Amino acid sequence: MKETPQLVTSIIKGIQEKKGQQIVVADLQGIESAISNYFIICQGNSPSQVGAITESIGEFARKEAAEKPATVVGLENAQWVAMDFGDVLVHVFLPDVRQYYDLEHLWEDASLTAIPDMD
Repeated sequence: MKETPQLVTSIIKGIQEKKGQQIVVADLQGIESAISNYFIICQGNSPSQVGAITESIGEFARKEAAEKPATVVGLENAQWVAMDFGDVLVHVFLPDVRQYYDLEHLWEDASLTAIPDMD
């Protein structure tokens, strides 16, 4: 895999570009059973915003990190979209769906970094 930190930075920029909120980066590198090195979790306020955030993430990852997701699932109803970049998994939620699945606490051993919302 290429430069994962650059990819993480590009994904965050893509989220912020479309005013995605409550971004959390979970560093899973020290967890043996983890399926990737990083989870990036964020939310949008409507299905259309979730879709726009997903599109923006794809653009920033391609332009800045020369990466594209292997798979993107959930765009049909845009309540929870998952983007698989291999070392990085991105989850874009609607707020109530995010609260229900509570991924941040699923990986409680991970190092969590909250990125401040852009105004």
